[in-house]
Order: sequence, then C-alpha cells, then structure tokens
Amino acid sequence: MVLDIWRRIKKKEIAPIYLLYGTEAFLINETKQLLLNHILDEEEKDFNFSAYDLEETPIDVALEDAETFPFLGERKVVFLHNPVFLTAEKTKEKVVHDITKLEAYLKEPAPYTVMVISAPYEKLDERKKITKELKRNAELVEAKKLNEHELKNWVKDRATGNGIEIEANAIDQLLALVGTNMFMLTTEVDKLALYAADYKRIDVDLVEKLVARSLEQNIFTLIEKVVQRKLDEALRIYYDLLKQNEEPIKILALLAGQFRLIYQVKELSRRGYGQQQIAGYLKTHPFRVKLASGQANKFTDEELAKLMEWLAEADYQMKTGGMNKSLLIEMFLFRLKK
Repeated sequence: MVLDIWRRIKKKEIAPIYLLYGTEAFLINETKQLLLNHILDEEEKDFNFSAYDLEETPIDVALEDAETFPFLGERKVVFLHNPVFLTAEKTKEKVVHDITKLEAYLKEPAPYTVMVISAPYEKLDERKKITKELKRNAELVEAKKLNEHELKNWVKDRATGNGIEIEANAIDQLLALVGTNMFMLTTEVDKLALYAADYKRIDVDLVEKLVARSLEQNIFTLIEKVVQRKLDEALRIYYDLLKQNEEPIKILALLAGQFRLIYQVKELSRRGYGQQQIAGYLKTHPFRVKLASGQANKFTDEELAKLMEWLAEADYQMKTGGMNKSLLIEMFLFRLKK
C-alpha cells in the first residue's frame, strides 16, 4: 500500500528502483517529492538529480546517467517520466528505446542511484516482458484512489506529520466538506495544523470554522436540505452560490449529477451490490457512494424518476434560452416542496 511505502521512505528505507503507476496524480507527485527530499540534501539536488521525458529522450541516455557516479555526495536520483513502452496504447513514438538495456539495468541497478519510473496510466501492458521485469525488480507504488479507510489514515498521518493530532469525527467532517480530492485535502489539513499549532489538536469545531466548502459540497448540502424538505434553507444556499458568481448551468449540472448518482446507487443496492462494488462500477469514490446511499433512502423510485425528468427539462430550457437561467433552478427547488 502506498502509505506503507511512504512510511518506509521516511525511515530512509530506500529501494534502488521504483515504479509509480496509476492516474491519481497526487500520490505520484507526493511519492516523488518524498523520495527526492529523503535521499538528497538541498545542495545536492542541483548536481545529483535529473529527470527525463521518455517521449522525448531515448532510455539509453537516462541509463547512462544512472550508471554515472554522483558528482557530489553518495547518491543520485533519476526520474523517468512517460514510459509509453509500458502501455498497450498505439502511439507514434518520437524516439526509439533499447528496452534490452533497461532489462539488463533492472537486474543489476547502480548501487548509488535511485531510479523512479513514473507511468501515469490507468493500466500497464502486463503481456510485455519489460512490465513483468519491472514488477519483479522494482518497488511498486500503485497510484489509485484511496478507499475511505486509507483516506482517513492519510489525513491522520498528514496532521501527525505537522505535529498535530486530529480527532476522528473531525476527519469525517473534513471529508464531508472537502470531498476526496487529495490536493484540496492537503491544503486544508496544513491550514488547520497551522492554526492549531498552539493547541496541538484539530476538532470538529475548528474544521467547521476554517474549512472552505467546495461548490460540490455546497450542492451536496443543498440536496441534504431538499431531502429534509427544508426548502427555505436550500434556497438560501442557492442564493449564496449566485452571490459567489457561480454559473446556474454549472449548479444545474452538479445537481443532476448528484441525483443521477443517488438513483444509480439506489438501483444497484437493490440488485445486491455492495458500496465498494458500486464505486467500481460507477468509477467514483466509495466515500461518495456512501453519502449518496444515505440520501437514496429518503426518496422513492417514483420521486427520483420525476426529479430526473424535471432536471432534464430545466437543462433543455437553459440551453435553448427558454427562460431565465437562475429562475429555472429556483422553480425546480420550489417543485420539490410539493
């Protein structure tokens, strides 16, 4: 698991070769930064760190660098980006790579070099010999979305790294407000830790006080008010969004997306799918499925079908200029009260 690898890196338990693969950009970037900062001192980075884009540079050049002794210090770090030869995608390669040289290096890596291969692809071609060799010889970091348990552990570790303890219910509230975007979560956790420097503790009240609500979270809260049949509070949130210059067409799209998710979660749950299965099937985060599942229980199938019909009508009117855009959403919210 990626969090375990991060802990080993922090303990200076460094492997000679890393293969980072997957589409969660934060995890790839964080792993690269951790490796760089825990292997090289700041003054060494100018001399003993290099990066190559393999869409532009032959692998031979990067391997020659990896096999060259460090100029200063005892170790060097070499990043290899975009190894297109690891995928099954048919792309017109700008350069020719001698993969046999990479295969040979994997078997006898330079003892003074840490090679980090960054493959930001959803899938690698498991049929290729080089993919099998890498998985056999490299430390693997799969950059996929963390599940709810992993995400909570990561938030806790992030706060601990700042010398701060964060309460479990504060983590729950943070995820509810910010969502699962790790770049945004990093910003908020670091901000909370800075504010809590004197108290060494982050609680729910501090999260409520300081954490900015994303547009998606405001939409989620708006829908929660709809679920509770609190139209006045739902409208207040909507008017606040308009004051913040949020576009009605974007608000409508997010409303439609959330209600569509609620409908799909309800239907798949009826068919016996678990939350993890639903998340995989819908290609969304399990935490979003968990929240949508709670909302789905508050609507009948007929109500959800009618809501989707109203949203489709509003979308058509908005795109054809049939009525004032902001008024269309207001009318949609009023219809929900009936």
